[in-house]
Amino acid sequence: MRNHVARIASEKVLLLLIALLFTPIWLPAQSGSGYRRVTAFTIGGDGGWDYATVDPVAKRLYLSHSDHVEVVNIGDGSVVGTVPNTAGVHGVALAPALGRGFTSNGRSNSCSIFDLKTLKVLKEVKTGGKPDAILYDATSGGVFVFNGKSTDVTVINAATGDVMGTIPLEGGPEFAVSDGAGHVFFNVEDKSDVGEIDVRTLKVIHYWKLGKGEEPTGLAIDAAHRRLFVGCHNNLMAVMNADNGNILATLPIGSGVDATAFDPGTGLAFASNGDGTLTVIHEDSADRFTVIDNVATERGARTMALDPITHNLFLPTARFEPAPAATAAEPHPRPKIVSGSFMVLEYAR
Repeated sequence: MRNHVARIASEKVLLLLIALLFTPIWLPAQSGSGYRRVTAFTIGGDGGWDYATVDPVAKRLYLSHSDHVEVVNIGDGSVVGTVPNTAGVHGVALAPALGRGFTSNGRSNSCSIFDLKTLKVLKEVKTGGKPDAILYDATSGGVFVFNGKSTDVTVINAATGDVMGTIPLEGGPEFAVSDGAGHVFFNVEDKSDVGEIDVRTLKVIHYWKLGKGEEPTGLAIDAAHRRLFVGCHNNLMAVMNADNGNILATLPIGSGVDATAFDPGTGLAFASNGDGTLTVIHEDSADRFTVIDNVATERGARTMALDPITHNLFLPTARFEPAPAATAAEPHPRPKIVSGSFMVLEYAR
């Protein structure tokens, strides 16, 4: 009798194990990106900043900083030099094969062309009014300078420095990206659109609405899957099909976004937000996206640069004085930057 009971008990345990083995187990979605701050580089100096650009091969970080560009060794955070006389500089574009860099100088309405080794300015080219975003498109050999005040694009031959043409736009441009296959995409901030330029004809061939997204600033691309990641000022990231303009998703992000990035090596998209957060989004598939993290950064860290080799992120910011009291004339006063506090935060996994 004892053996019979033991046998029945053993059979029940076996059946339970078999049932557990073949029962599907539903796991919760992975949360957390693993990104954390690993260091902060103190740059110093005064004045505001805008975009940052990484040269992953040369291990250099280019930081727009008031009237010059700081060039930083990303190995140790040391400033290795500056590109001078870039009044109101917003962005830096790089053409490593040509050994040249390019800046958009918002106050002087110009583009400075400089040598990547010596950082010496080779030529200054006149652009439209208040140039902001800038990129180098290797397909056409052109540098595309997006002018906010004149609402057009100045296209410069990267090799010669000559102006190839001017492209009129239907609104004020913000950021831009190239797909490396003959197309440049750009945000139209005041229209809440994304535009597409054919680099061969130097003409805008599409304008697409962003749906729920408003006042787009940041823009990044997954070129392999033809997806655009658009950071919008109403705390949303819109994901757009780059072939037809269809909105595939709108995802919550922090406030005050100014830059977005996409890392093809990890399938992660990022939004750097002025409220002191870094929103991380995972590309689950070409049509599905999930917010997996909101990493704490610092107030004002609204722009960033991605190193696609190490997957590290660099966010420029500074410390701020207490905001002055609001007045009728200035209901939203900006706090002053603490002198000498300009720095770069580095985040890694």
